[in-house]
Amino acid sequence: MLKIDHLCKKYINSDVYAVKDLTLEVKPGEMFGFLGLNGAGKSTTIKCITGIYPYDSGTIEIDGHDIKKDSLNAKLSMGYVPDNHSVYEKLTGREYVNHVADLYYVDKADRQARIEEFAEKFRLSFALDRQIKGYSHGMKQKICIIAALIHKPKLWILDEPLMGLDPQSINDIILEMKAHCAQGNTVFFSSHNIDMVAKLCDRVAILRKGQLCEVIDLHVEENKATLEEKFLAYTAENVQAVAVKKGRKARKEAKKAQKAAKSAPVTEAVVAPIQESPAPKKDEIRIVSRRKANKVPNPPRFHMLREGK
Repeated sequence: MLKIDHLCKKYINSDVYAVKDLTLEVKPGEMFGFLGLNGAGKSTTIKCITGIYPYDSGTIEIDGHDIKKDSLNAKLSMGYVPDNHSVYEKLTGREYVNHVADLYYVDKADRQARIEEFAEKFRLSFALDRQIKGYSHGMKQKICIIAALIHKPKLWILDEPLMGLDPQSINDIILEMKAHCAQGNTVFFSSHNIDMVAKLCDRVAILRKGQLCEVIDLHVEENKATLEEKFLAYTAENVQAVAVKKGRKARKEAKKAQKAAKSAPVTEAVVAPIQESPAPKKDEIRIVSRRKANKVPNPPRFHMLREGK
């Protein structure tokens, strides 16, 4: 269903490959997970698959159609749900889905029945004729999913589909993902939720710095149980490198401060002698505050005292 062969992608003015020599094949009827740290190249790969980004070398085929040579048929075979809700917010939900259906040549008689069916599945019937700008995060995600499925694509691609959704919405989307695969179609999605991927997917790929680490078969119970450990093992090097770098920087700054303290000129402090107040003269009146008087043991009854009395 999806075949990626030696894909390489480098951004302009960058010496580092965002995706380097990626080879991957996803089968029909399979739910395939795509794991990696932020910046590992997951979204870049997805945007290359969908034709949003050009790539430097390699090939991408969707249902046998090359995305470069036969882009129209390749794109007609897929549905894509981005992670940023790219929708026309001044349209109503129904208008937006109809617009996408026009792009995919969906028959007008069929599309209305599909819209109503999906709206009922995702509990969105009440908002279909409202402007999308008034939708919540979850409602925008659902209308994007309906638009992506309106033409019944063979390959359904989702970039972080469950992020920020309530449990009911997550359950609705998961049920639709399973139903899509049950019909012999393919679901390919990226996620940071390792437990969810382990429960849902048939296989999963781990990406690190744009390169494929391993494709793991999750039908093997041992692989499913140790998926998180494997993921952390592949990505721990980055974490350790950051920690070492921070430690080196802290030690360097401490040495610099120590050296500066040693080279700083030493100044001697001049201590002024304590001047005692002269003894009060006879007949001199002292004024003592109430607070100071209270601190003196057995304070006198009056605060204005004449010396010697």
